Amino acid sequence: MQNFIINSALDMHLHLRDDDMLKLVGPLTSNTFSGALIMPNLVPPITTKEALLGYKERIKEACKEDEFDAYVTLFFKNDYSYEFLEDIKDEIIAIKLYPAGITTNSETGVASMDVEVLRPTLESMSKLGIPLCIHGETNGFVMDREAEFMPIYESIAKAFPDLKIIMEHITTKEAIELLDKYDNLHATVTLHHLLITLDDVAGGMLNPHLFCKPIAKRPRDRKALLKAALKAHPKLMFGSDSAPHPKHKKESCGCAAGVFTSPIALQVLTQLFEEHNCLDNLNAFVSLNAQRVYNIHPKPKTIKLVKKDFVVPSIYKYKNENVVPMYAGETISWSIED
Repeated sequence: MQNFIINSALDMHLHLRDDDMLKLVGPLTSNTFSGALIMPNLVPPITTKEALLGYKERIKEACKEDEFDAYVTLFFKNDYSYEFLEDIKDEIIAIKLYPAGITTNSETGVASMDVEVLRPTLESMSKLGIPLCIHGETNGFVMDREAEFMPIYESIAKAFPDLKIIMEHITTKEAIELLDKYDNLHATVTLHHLLITLDDVAGGMLNPHLFCKPIAKRPRDRKALLKAALKAHPKLMFGSDSAPHPKHKKESCGCAAGVFTSPIALQVLTQLFEEHNCLDNLNAFVSLNAQRVYNIHPKPKTIKLVKKDFVVPSIYKYKNENVVPMYAGETISWSIED
């Protein structure tokens, strides 16, 4: 039977939520991944050291059966003092910037993306070596929001050349092209944006479990993302943006944005890279690039995948939480060996 080994897999963009949802989805990542960069957009968002340390402990408790590093982040604010950031620096891996109202639980995000407005916090981050992760979308036409954000990435990259900037969950050809323009720009890309276009979401019957933000784009965009991922572009990392929502919030009017991929990410990535004869690049894409970009040293964890059909569960449950994964009920060609 054909098999493949992934060493110290890292998910550099993950939503674990909190409470019972955390208890459900946390182990579905920690079982296979060595570590993950955790988003801070809870309700309320993580903006204090007390909230950060408390959340870190809840993640540790939820994932206690596994060797797992939770790389936690702080929710960006314009007025963090240098002293505050210096004190919290060793507890975080990055600070995450959300434009106000652009995605789930981002209402208290940044209202203005003007560099001078952002300067107080960004200057301190640059001096302290704290990376900046950005959800890069404007409030324009939904298919153009990321492309319209490219000049903002450029303005920050030029104003703060020593600041490490990660363009999160990129979805466009333009973002791939921008990667090589500035030394301090890096990016994550999701599993679902490597696989789907807007046609898969709304081209036929609406598929609410593929609706996400940023929304899936055009075939040319998917092609550019896939090309960069398959060759393990050194500035590109895997970040699932796995975003669980209860089934009733996905299959409803006002569908919540997010695709839940954590339980199948490594299996489907292996299938995808195998199909394109690029398995030799998978460990770099899903681990080595992130280790270098963030200068992290995850716990050793070896995951053996075998060429064996796996039927994706139709739903994952814990108490009153019910989450539908991508490819629910479908068969994929790789499994994780127990």
